[in-house]
Amino acid sequence: MSDVDLTVAMAYYEHVADLASGRVRVPGASLRWLELPVEEIFHRFIEFREWHVSEMSLGKYVSVIAAGDDSMVGLPVFPSRVFRHSAIYVRAGEVTEPAQLRGKRIGVPEWAQTAAVYGRALLEHEWGVPLTDVAWYQAGVNQAGRAEHAEPHLPPGVRLTAVPGRSLNEMLLDGGIDAVLSARPPDSFTAGDPRVSRLLAGHVRAEEEYAARTGIVPIMHVVVVRRDVVDQYPWLPGNLMTGFAEARARSVARLAAGPAGPGSPVPLLWADDALARTRAAFGGEPWPYGVAANRATLDAFTRWAREQGVTRRRVEVDELFRASVVRTYRV
Repeated sequence: MSDVDLTVAMAYYEHVADLASGRVRVPGASLRWLELPVEEIFHRFIEFREWHVSEMSLGKYVSVIAAGDDSMVGLPVFPSRVFRHSAIYVRAGEVTEPAQLRGKRIGVPEWAQTAAVYGRALLEHEWGVPLTDVAWYQAGVNQAGRAEHAEPHLPPGVRLTAVPGRSLNEMLLDGGIDAVLSARPPDSFTAGDPRVSRLLAGHVRAEEEYAARTGIVPIMHVVVVRRDVVDQYPWLPGNLMTGFAEARARSVARLAAGPAGPGSPVPLLWADDALARTRAAFGGEPWPYGVAANRATLDAFTRWAREQGVTRRRVEVDELFRASVVRTYRV
C-alpha cells in the first residue's frame, strides 16, 4: 500500500524542522511541505482549504467549532506559544501602565486574533480595564485593508470600529489611537522609532510570574487536518501526532545537549538559561502537546473567547479534539 500524499502548510519552527525535512517520518504518509507566513496560511486555508494539513490560529479554530463547522479536525499540537504581556504598543511616555488604558483607543488587527484574546483577558482580568471602557478599532497592523475572518459577536457595551483605509501603525503615530494590541509589532517599533514603545518594559518577569501563578502558557496556533482527509484515513491524525511529538522531542534534546557540549544548536547566547526558564514556565517538560498537559490554558482561552464575543457560545475543551487522538497519544 502506497503512502498517502499530503501537503502541509506551516511557518518555520525548530521543533517541527525534523518533520519538515523528512528526518522524522509520519507512518503511512508522504509530506509535501509549504513554508509560508502564518497570515497567508490562515487566509488561504480558511478561504479555500488549499492543503490537507495546516497550521491554524487557535482563535479562528475555536470560532469555527463554535459555529458548528466540522470541516477542520484539530490535533493537540501547538507549534506557537507566546505570552502577550509584550503585545501592547503605545506612544512612548504617554501611557506608562496598564490601568491608564481605561478610556483609551486601542487597535487590533482582528477581533478574533488569538493574541488579542489573550491581551484583552490581561486587560480585564489582570489589570482591571473592562473591555467596555475602551474604544476598539480594527485595521491591518502595517497595511490597510485587513478584514475580519470570523464575525465577532460583541458583548453589550463593547465598541469596535473597522478602519479599512488605514493601518494601526499610522494611527498610533498620528494619534488616531493610543495603543496597538497585536501579535505582529507595528513597523515603527520594529524600526526602533523612539516615539513607540512596549507598554510593559519588564514583560518577561511579569510573564514568568503569571505562568507560575495561573498555570497558563498561551497557545497561539494549533494544527488542523481537513475533515474529508480524516474521513478517508481515520488513522492519520494519530500518526501525525506521533510525528510531531518525535520532532519536538528531538528539538528539545538538541537544545538541552547543546550548551553543555562544544557548541549551541541555535545562534543564541545563554540558550541553556532560556531552556531552564521555559521548563519552569511549563512546570516540567517544555512545549508539551496533548490535551491533559494544556487543559488550563485551553480552558481559559475558550472561556475568554466566549466572554469577548469571539464565539457565540462557550466551547468546551473536549470539543476541540477527537477522543481517539486524545486517548491514544503516547510517546
